[in-house]
Amino acid sequence: MKIINNYINGRLKESNTKTYMDVYNPAKGTAYALVPDSDKSDMNEAIAAAKEAFLSWSSTSNEERFEYLMKISNAIENRLEAFALAESIDNGKPLWLAKSVDIPRAASNFKFFATAIMQFASESHEMTGEAINYTLRKPLGVVGCISPWNLPLYLFSWKIAPALAAGNTVVAKPSEVTPMTAYLLSEICIEIGLPKGVLNIVHGQGQNTGAVLSIHPDIKAISFTGSTKVGADIAAKAAPLFKKYSLEMGGKNPNIIFADCDYNKMLQTTVQSSFRNQGQICLCGSKIFVEKSIYEKFKSDFVTEVKKLKVGYPLNDDTNIGAIASKAHFDKVLYYINLAKEEEGGKVLCGGKSVTPKGGEKGWYIEPTIIEGLNPNCRTNQEEIFGPVVTIMPFEDEAHALKLANESTYGLSTTLWTQNLDRAHYLAAKIDSGIIWVNTWMLRDLRTPFGGMKNSGVGREGGFDALKFFTEPKNVCIAYKQ
Repeated sequence: MKIINNYINGRLKESNTKTYMDVYNPAKGTAYALVPDSDKSDMNEAIAAAKEAFLSWSSTSNEERFEYLMKISNAIENRLEAFALAESIDNGKPLWLAKSVDIPRAASNFKFFATAIMQFASESHEMTGEAINYTLRKPLGVVGCISPWNLPLYLFSWKIAPALAAGNTVVAKPSEVTPMTAYLLSEICIEIGLPKGVLNIVHGQGQNTGAVLSIHPDIKAISFTGSTKVGADIAAKAAPLFKKYSLEMGGKNPNIIFADCDYNKMLQTTVQSSFRNQGQICLCGSKIFVEKSIYEKFKSDFVTEVKKLKVGYPLNDDTNIGAIASKAHFDKVLYYINLAKEEEGGKVLCGGKSVTPKGGEKGWYIEPTIIEGLNPNCRTNQEEIFGPVVTIMPFEDEAHALKLANESTYGLSTTLWTQNLDRAHYLAAKIDSGIIWVNTWMLRDLRTPFGGMKNSGVGREGGFDALKFFTEPKNVCIAYKQ
């Protein structure tokens, strides 16, 4: 059993509680590591270390921070195989996916923000003949970063990298379900000589660790990715203390397909956007709306293509769909499938069952599932399932598609498939989503703002938006000599 430890004040140490929790390999359904069950005292220790380190780290030059972040990025790239294997074992995703997407993107996050801070500039405004105003952007202090289990290192680095680049020190809380790559990142920080206390990683249950960040007076901002329920709790506690917070929460994303689309490209991409990472990506299109004239053709072709996907052991090269990340989530996904069938009148066109592939007989696997015949406002179509489950339904025209897309408490992303440029621009402006993809999916430029509307979040991450979040603007006005 691999033993994971906290990373506090530049060194690895066991939790003050001296108690551990099992970390499971979802592909096998068995525990393979132990993670600290930390508590408030561990968080307080990490926050104190970060507070002390802030005095020196905030005074370092952009060039110095660039060097440290580049060293981290290079070290991740040099350990690509080890990180990818750890991510696959921890999360259940196919190894090839972790190797080709998750880990390279985590390395890119550190590289991007290392270079972004070198280009970060503030504004100046001249009051003709009277004064010059310029804006200073200063780091906030100690910030808290809380990341989820679905893209463990990618989303962890997505928060840590801009916070450090801007001159803040960080107390980070990874998911206790998938802690291994955060632990490996701790080892890298020690290896490259990152100054002690600049980054601290505390493992444990959210109610005992992450919750401390919302109420601790020395935490100046919180960047969170996770469920809407937890995000709402963070906002309720942090707002009265006037902390900054950025919340990237749930999604129930529509995929709108018009008859004039590039059909073959749309079909192949829709298979990916529905089931990549077992559907456990906040940007997956889980509600597919298809123009009525091509609905029957799409349904037949989509089911045919999805049935070709192989559910298998994550370390096999030919696996398309790996394991669900935890037993609790496995049970949740199956609950929604049964709800759709038994209570909401849905018809399962393919999938809908758990399976046991060779090598993963005790693991948590679910077939990619397509359901039709549901009311647009039923629970299956309105609540985030976050698994290999999509619903399909026809629409009449643009107005109907727009209505279906916006009838949701979520607003993270939408995918449009059409060759009509006027329609694409019109719907992109009208749909309540923070991200609109037209004739593509998951094409991400790190310079662009990332985040959602309504229950999908508050604030934006990515690019200079992230650096602005992790800094405080200060206006300086100097009057001209009269």
